[in-house]
Amino acid sequence: MSGPQSGIFALGTASHALLEFDARPGAARELVGAVASLREPRTTLGGVNLVAGFRPELWREVVPEEAPTDVEGFNRELVGPDGYTMPATQHDAVLWLSGSAYDVIFDTARSAIATLDLLASVAEESSGWPYRHDRDLTGFIDGSENPDLIDAPEIAVIPEGGPGAGGTILLLQKWSHDAVAWESLPVARQEEVIGRTKDEGVELEDKPDDSHVARTDQDRFGKIFRRNMPYGTVTDHGTMFVGFSAEQQRLATMLESMAGITDGVRDALTLYAQPLTGAYYFIPPAESLRR
Repeated sequence: MSGPQSGIFALGTASHALLEFDARPGAARELVGAVASLREPRTTLGGVNLVAGFRPELWREVVPEEAPTDVEGFNRELVGPDGYTMPATQHDAVLWLSGSAYDVIFDTARSAIATLDLLASVAEESSGWPYRHDRDLTGFIDGSENPDLIDAPEIAVIPEGGPGAGGTILLLQKWSHDAVAWESLPVARQEEVIGRTKDEGVELEDKPDDSHVARTDQDRFGKIFRRNMPYGTVTDHGTMFVGFSAEQQRLATMLESMAGITDGVRDALTLYAQPLTGAYYFIPPAESLRR
């Protein structure tokens, strides 16, 4: 039986680094082995959880017998009927490091970048941290529908019996916030945009059709496991969407719904948040990386 990389479910970590890499010319296949080697020793490195993933097509090229056949990268931008665009910024590999303090994350990230330097360049780098325990920078509780850790693997991990079993699909997006516009809204209007109460995260019974909750309804699209986090500085910040699923379609249809592609109704939250990046990665099971 293939088990998922443990860092996916390592809740409670206070510091994060997300690194996306582009392979240097001719080095893509070798990059997979080099990234996999960062997983050793098999225990965490100095208290750092390290999750490694790859562009789905790249993993399938290198390890075809252990790759899901129906997963692809974020290769085309999503454009809603009103022109609202979610960009496609697919890269070749991703490392997500998390731990209790940023100094050890910083040192481990630098070491990983140096190890991979001859094979890949850093294309995107983001640092993440928690905000008011479990809230995002809108002030609302994030991940209200997240499953507990008992049920999360069933939702996030590809089940046994098929290619890629024990792995998961990651959707990674960096969303920039228009904090001034958002904070100028009355709380009642913010609650209509999100579809939940701000203080307690209770879903509104009469939530608008364009509310964020309505446009990403997991009862409709399927359950996902989210590890979102704030990123950035005081003057330039937003949310890193870090979503895992056993099926890529759940993630893809949620994005289409948010952009209004499905029915012309755009997520009201997108009036105050803009995606800057978009990539899908296959996160292989730990056994596959060791092999």
